[in-house]
Amino acid sequence: MTDLGKLESLAELAGIEPDYWDIWGNHHVVSSEAKRSILGALGIPAADDKAVEAGILAMEELTWRTSLPPVLVVREGEKPQITISVAAEAAETKLTFQIIEEGGAFHAFVFTPRDVQLAATRVVDGRTTERRIFELPKTFPLGYHAVRVKELGDEILKLIVAPASCYLPQEVSDGNKKWGIATHLYTVRSKRNWGIGDFSDLSDLVDVAAKLDAAVVGLNPLHALFSQEPDRASPYSPSSRLFLHPVYLDVEAIPDFAECSEARVAVEEMAREIEAARRPAFVDYASVVKLKLTVLEMLFESFQRNHGTMGKEQNERKRDFMRFQEQGGDLLHRFSIFEALSEQYAGKPWQEWPKSYRQPESKAVAKFAKEKKNRLLFFQYIQWQADRQLARAQARALESGVSIGLYRDLAIGAAPDGAEAWSAQDVVVQDASVGAPPDPFNMLGQDWGTPPLHPHRIYDKGYEQFIAIVQANMRHAGALRIDHVMGLMHLFWIPGGELPASGAYLKYPFEDMLAIVALESHRNRCLVIGEDLGTVPEGFRERMAAAKVLSYKVLYFEKDGDRFKTPGEYPDLALACISTHDLATLWGFWSDADIELKRRLKLYPSPDAEQGEREGRGHDRWLLLSALAANGLLPEGVNVDDLNGTPLTPKLAAAVHAYVANSSASLLMVQIDDLMEAMDQINLPGTVDERPNWRRRLPLTTDRLPNTPMMKALKKPLADRGASVLKSSSAA
Repeated sequence: MTDLGKLESLAELAGIEPDYWDIWGNHHVVSSEAKRSILGALGIPAADDKAVEAGILAMEELTWRTSLPPVLVVREGEKPQITISVAAEAAETKLTFQIIEEGGAFHAFVFTPRDVQLAATRVVDGRTTERRIFELPKTFPLGYHAVRVKELGDEILKLIVAPASCYLPQEVSDGNKKWGIATHLYTVRSKRNWGIGDFSDLSDLVDVAAKLDAAVVGLNPLHALFSQEPDRASPYSPSSRLFLHPVYLDVEAIPDFAECSEARVAVEEMAREIEAARRPAFVDYASVVKLKLTVLEMLFESFQRNHGTMGKEQNERKRDFMRFQEQGGDLLHRFSIFEALSEQYAGKPWQEWPKSYRQPESKAVAKFAKEKKNRLLFFQYIQWQADRQLARAQARALESGVSIGLYRDLAIGAAPDGAEAWSAQDVVVQDASVGAPPDPFNMLGQDWGTPPLHPHRIYDKGYEQFIAIVQANMRHAGALRIDHVMGLMHLFWIPGGELPASGAYLKYPFEDMLAIVALESHRNRCLVIGEDLGTVPEGFRERMAAAKVLSYKVLYFEKDGDRFKTPGEYPDLALACISTHDLATLWGFWSDADIELKRRLKLYPSPDAEQGEREGRGHDRWLLLSALAANGLLPEGVNVDDLNGTPLTPKLAAAVHAYVANSSASLLMVQIDDLMEAMDQINLPGTVDERPNWRRRLPLTTDRLPNTPMMKALKKPLADRGASVLKSSSAA
């Protein structure tokens, strides 16, 4: 008979939460089967009582088998308290703590274990071991420091000292209220791009934003996608979150283009193809990638010819590339190996490559990297160019008065068959995926298809993978939006092959991860926004506010019972917006375009479900008009009770935006889609091939944005918000 009590104990030790409350307030108890599956995904066998007992013992003794923990996170101004494990018979032996600060400063402190606090005693492998707590006699500066005990071997503790909260620029503090333009870069049209928005388009949009007095330009995740499978277009299911998608390169803006006559001739010969890629309403990723890679190959060859040696005149360009390679280190090296292997095996999942290539540390991979050195250099070259073009866009933003600059977006995970999963198999879990329990928008729950990071192993490795991800995405950014920020506290794990209903929440080292975000936020002077939609743990938003992480408020969801919340009810520390890429644009919302789309795709389980959503939408429109009227924002001639005769006009759409602009939220983001009166949303959750998600382009070029009816109608509300320094009376 199975001992459920012991299974529960093991699950608790592993961090599996025994139950959860859904968004409707229903209580769900996690089944024994789900616990066993998730334990298995964590690498903890739990098939029977014997395995469970062995697992409990192993987890309880884990911290006793090493002298030092792998990592310790403290807040600025705290004296670190370090727990060490020593044999009882060695309690009177003098030990020396050696600390090397990140900046190179060295410290040594001698102590005797018996003279410091005894925390616990345990017999491990027949030997009595003591856990002693030693408080270092000084504080340390912000950063990543190394600690070892000289007499206890080579174990290194990573000491992370972090600020109490995230960086908050003056632009959104002290009652200041700013606004920005949000876009998905690939949707941007211009007269010169190659059928997809690129980094030069981003710089042009920055110029437009500056003229409109915007403080920020928001972007989709710019993560590297799949170069061998260009139609895998979702920026939220990337190959790697550590690197950029080179499809955003403006090929003609790369310095080597001016030096490469072959490339210029090739572009002239491809003029018709480029123009053909520029015309459609949807991005043709395959064509765009093919065009760009053709020319990028030529530019790389030109760079090698002209700058491959350290000649006097070519030094700086070569040195800059070498600096980029050095900064990228092993992460960049592995990524370029993955790209080359993926190319060799025509985009097959790495799980289907020859066995010798499935592990990045293998001898075969090292040999491949040596033989394909030039190909690796090509992939590093295009990453270098992408990084430099993004850097120029951020610099241009700050120079032109877009005071926060670029707002980047960090996806919750990466695809199981991508570069990130291949490169970090020790911390990326392949036997589970991340998702969400059922909610009003996804009645069966969600499986996002991305594997989670292993919470125990990222701790064991000093959070190096998480730190690298945060650093990569705060690079060249004034703000970072963290998708599904609740993942810092816990993630909803779904066992491999199971439905979301079989899932459970798994705890993460919340305070440690939040501290790392805060540290990198200050180092990069980067505002942090936490996307906190969906099922949110009790007290979570309050903790985020204390850490100065902006909450994410979407008008459609900001309701209290049968009314929309008033502008004054929005918290100060928040980003407010009308909609997101996963929801209807305001124009689609008003016309039921999203409901019609779901009807055409037969996504409703029954006619009653469709009718219910239509009726609910009509009621929401009435509530919204009522809210506008109550706040003196209803345009002249609009009748609250005449919904059928109330089309969405630029004046009415601007009034809806003015309602949110009047809110207490520090930051307002206006979707460029709404400014251009786009009807279709970018992505429809729950669909993949049923419609062209992540491809729809904007109806107008960026240069026309200031003169759109919507932008003209919004000029005064946005100017009023920009001038406002009124303190909100609402509680954050």
